[in-house]
Amino acid sequence: MLILGGAPDRRRRAARTHLPTTHNAFAADSATLPFTRPRDATLPPPPRVLVLDDIERAFPDAQANGVRLVLTQSTYLLQAWIDRLDEGDRIVATADRAALERCAPEALRRRGPWRRFEVVDLDDSQRHEDTKETQEKDSSVPALSFASSTPWNEQLASAYMLGEVQERVERCREAVAFAPESAIAHLALASACREANDAAGARGALDRAIALAPAFEAAHYESAKLWLAWDDLPRARDGFQRAADLMPSFAGAWINLGATLGELDDPVAALAAFEHALAFDSENHPLLNNIGVVSRELGALERSETALRRVVELVPGFVFGHYNLGHTLFLAGKYDAALRAYEDGHRLDPQKNPRQACRMAMARLACGDTARAEQDLRRAANAAPVGEREDLLLEAFEIAHAWQQQHPERAGEESHAFLNRLGSEIIKSE
Repeated sequence: MLILGGAPDRRRRAARTHLPTTHNAFAADSATLPFTRPRDATLPPPPRVLVLDDIERAFPDAQANGVRLVLTQSTYLLQAWIDRLDEGDRIVATADRAALERCAPEALRRRGPWRRFEVVDLDDSQRHEDTKETQEKDSSVPALSFASSTPWNEQLASAYMLGEVQERVERCREAVAFAPESAIAHLALASACREANDAAGARGALDRAIALAPAFEAAHYESAKLWLAWDDLPRARDGFQRAADLMPSFAGAWINLGATLGELDDPVAALAAFEHALAFDSENHPLLNNIGVVSRELGALERSETALRRVVELVPGFVFGHYNLGHTLFLAGKYDAALRAYEDGHRLDPQKNPRQACRMAMARLACGDTARAEQDLRRAANAAPVGEREDLLLEAFEIAHAWQQQHPERAGEESHAFLNRLGSEIIKSE
């Protein structure tokens, strides 16, 4: 359960009223939650309910330069804790809606493990009075205990709330000094080093984290991200695969594994990785888009269409969702639907992508409007950079020629004349 709305104290009181009396309740400090492995937590016997007040504090997003430590990403962290709990256990969390939207926008979009949460918005529900009973429940929830001491956990929590990169690095180094045998401390240091463009420091800290905890999926994931940044695709693939094997519910590892396999020209394995990720993050529109594109490359047009239609349902403003759907529908011979998809994308596209506009023109040709197709094609090609114009015209020629070969009954004199003019123009430009 996720409780939003109202003041922090009101959310906390409401959380206590939702704790099942049949469960052993225990609380964790949201700020330090990312910096303790769930396996190291000492939990009460099941069934139990984990209380997380102000859960947005578990997802600090102050890092810069496109870097974010996976431990602070909500879909990973929550999934790791869900995996640690038993099937009958529960989580009751509170959050400030605006803060959660900033640091974990996937939460309110019900992405990944968030799909399992019932959302209670106090702004739209009856106010709970501050009674003696709720006060007693508030004070009766024991804190979560850990197998190790906590000063370095708090040090890391404070480090990742800072906006200054070098100070974050220094605090992480202090945490490593506190706990030199902690894989989490080294992992946090590695991410801070990456943020500070200290590649060697990041690599050293990651190697130490993996040496200390060879079965720690987050360490392999962060290591793979660094290999990926260095364009070492085979090592990145191996790292993501190791993270995914260690934590099969870790959607991010499977998604990155699929993307890396795609770069390594293994679309069958890439699609398998994407499909595995979808079981744990079914509302992830970039993931669905990847599934649609790779399925199309493999000739699975029906699967591609299903995935891409879901993309445009989830995010109607995602321009390339419409364009990719149009491409799939065109290959499936659904020309009217393809044209509508291309038109939707073109209407939403502030850049008016020339290549996609040329493909839209070819969809219009397949729908029988040859004159406008030629007009739109030339307008789009002429708007493209000089070096791309010939390539766009050649692609359009190949599409139109293939369509005529496949549907001779639909290709009239006008379309043949258009194709001849286009071919002559391409020959002259060569």
